[in-house]
Amino acid sequence: MSELYSKHAVKYDQVIQANIYNAMYDFPTMKTLIGEVQGKDIIDLGCGSGVYANYFVQQQAGQVTCIDYSAEMIELVKNKLGNRVNAYTHNVAEGLPFVADQSADLVVSALMIHYLEDLAALCQEVHRVLKQGGEFVFSTHHPFADFECSHSGNYFEREYICEIWDTVGEPVEVAFYRRSLAEIIQALTGHGFVITALSEGDVLEEAKAICEKTYQYLTTKPNFLFIKATKC
Repeated sequence: MSELYSKHAVKYDQVIQANIYNAMYDFPTMKTLIGEVQGKDIIDLGCGSGVYANYFVQQQAGQVTCIDYSAEMIELVKNKLGNRVNAYTHNVAEGLPFVADQSADLVVSALMIHYLEDLAALCQEVHRVLKQGGEFVFSTHHPFADFECSHSGNYFEREYICEIWDTVGEPVEVAFYRRSLAEIIQALTGHGFVITALSEGDVLEEAKAICEKTYQYLTTKPNFLFIKATKC
């Protein structure tokens, strides 16, 4: 796990609530795909510091379960939301053994799945915990954007990539898996999902005032991929 989500957890939480990539690109696009959440039982996979969980609580969702690999992030969630959510430190790569079959209406995962090597195993577990007709909504790195980081030059080969990000104002190493669009789609359709919506995101115009270069980049090149899949 990168220190971005442990050592720098508090700073990361502060930054993502107002920055371009998270607050003005990922979050508004995901909200559109997620839609109405009132009364729904939701699992937030890779919940981070609780930005989405807080939104779900505000929108009067049913039971909200937050899961993240980082103990520091879960501590932030508990401090913010207390007993309004159930929050667990857990590596989702090991499955969701404490989540009952067909217990969730919605599973949400914002910018997390690229940290998992085995996406098919995750889709299998998400399918298990969702009720019939339940939805899996997630965002991830866009394969087009990630291919620029490829060392192999083979788009169809899954690769483990290490980069230096300056999200919190200082360089921090972050590692993730680069994969093809076909691998993402097949992981879903091969485990009982039908893709019902796909978006490449729309950055809010307010981002232009913060950094015109980033705004121009995100309005001319895809950077994240957003998918809604329904359990059939």
